[in-house]
Amino acid sequence: MDAARALFAERFDAEPVGTWSSPGRVNLIGEHTDYNDGFVLPFAIQHRTHVALAPRTDGVFRVRVASTFDDTTAEVALDALDVVFPDQRDDVPEWARYPLGVAWALLAASGTDPADVTGVDLAFASDVPVGAGLSSSAAIEGATAVALADTWGLELDRVALAKIGRRAENEAVGAPTGIMDQMASLLGRPDAAIFLDCRSLQAEVVDLGFAEAGLELVVIDTNVKHSHATGGYGERRAACERGAAALGVPALRDVSVDDLPRLAELVDDVTFRRVRHVVTENQRVLDTVRTLREQGPTAIGDLLVASHASMRDDFEISVPELDAAVEAALSAGAIGARMTGGGFGGAAIALVAHDRVDAVRDAATAAFSAAGFAAPTIFTVTPSVGAARD
Repeated sequence: MDAARALFAERFDAEPVGTWSSPGRVNLIGEHTDYNDGFVLPFAIQHRTHVALAPRTDGVFRVRVASTFDDTTAEVALDALDVVFPDQRDDVPEWARYPLGVAWALLAASGTDPADVTGVDLAFASDVPVGAGLSSSAAIEGATAVALADTWGLELDRVALAKIGRRAENEAVGAPTGIMDQMASLLGRPDAAIFLDCRSLQAEVVDLGFAEAGLELVVIDTNVKHSHATGGYGERRAACERGAAALGVPALRDVSVDDLPRLAELVDDVTFRRVRHVVTENQRVLDTVRTLREQGPTAIGDLLVASHASMRDDFEISVPELDAAVEAALSAGAIGARMTGGGFGGAAIALVAHDRVDAVRDAATAAFSAAGFAAPTIFTVTPSVGAARD
C-alpha cells in the first residue's frame, strides 16, 4: 500500500484519494479445467497488488496507469478505449493492458458512457511474484476493478467484476485464460478455498483446516518465467476443443472418465491425453472437496500427486524444475505436492507438516543445485481475504 502511494506521488505529483488491493492465488487443485467449464479449488493468498487512485481534476477524460514494475506511464482517453481494445492492443505496453483493459471492459459491462465518468490516475505496486503461476495478472485486474467500480459508482457484484477481469485478460491482453483466477482473487476468504463451478459460476467456500491440522502450504517458485499469451497455453486449449467436438459435447465438463475409451478411437494420441488430463482432473477436484469435508487436509496428498503426474505426462505442461521441486518435497516428507498454475514454468506447491517445512526447503534447494538449476524461491502462503479497499 505504501509503495503504491509513494509511486503515485512520484509519477503524478499528487496524493491519491485511497488505495485498493487484490490478492494473488494458489490453485490447490484443478488445472486447465476452468476454460473447459469444469471445477477448480483455488484460494487467495496474502501476497497482494495495491493500487493508489485519484480522479483527475483537470477535466481530462483519460486513464493513466503507472507501476513499480515498469518505468513507463501509459494513458488512453476514456472514449478511445473502444478503439484501442482489442484491435490496437499492441500499441499499449503489455503490463498496462491489464488495468486499461479492465477500464474498457468495466465501462462496456456496465453500459456506462465514458463521458459520464471522471478520468483517473492509478499507480500499482505488488508483492505477488510475477510469472510464478500465482496469478499476478488477476491481482492487478481485481484491484483495478474494485477501485474503478468504487470511484465511478458502478454497482456490480463480485462475479460481474470477475467476468470483467477475464474479458480484459482474454481480449485486451490476448491470453486465453478461464475465470478461476479472477474469482479466487475477488471472492477469497481466510483459511478457506473457493470451490468453483466454472460453468454456472456457483462458488462454495470450503474450509481448508490447514492451521488446525498443523499444516503449511509451501510454494517452491522455480523462477522459470512463463506467459499465458504465448503458444503453449493456446495449443492446449485448442486440443481440448477438438476433443469436445469429437464427442459432440459443448465442453469437456460434459465428458466422464467412462467416455475416455470411446474418445481414444476418435482422436489422435496427443488430443486424447490432453482430454484425459482435464476429465480426470475434474474428478480429482470433486474428490478433494469431498475428502476435505469428510477426512480433512491430511488425506488429500495422493490427489495432489496424481494431479502433478497428469499435468506432467498427459497435458505436458511441467518442466524439469517443477518435477524436481515436487520430487524433492515428497522425498522430504510432504503430504502431497504438485505444480500449480498454467504451467511451462512457475511454481510448485507442497502440503507440509509444520515441522517439516525446513526439510522441504532444504531438499528443494539441494535438488536444484545438484541439477544445475537456478536457486528456487521458497515461501509459505496463507489462505486470505479477497479484493477490498485498504
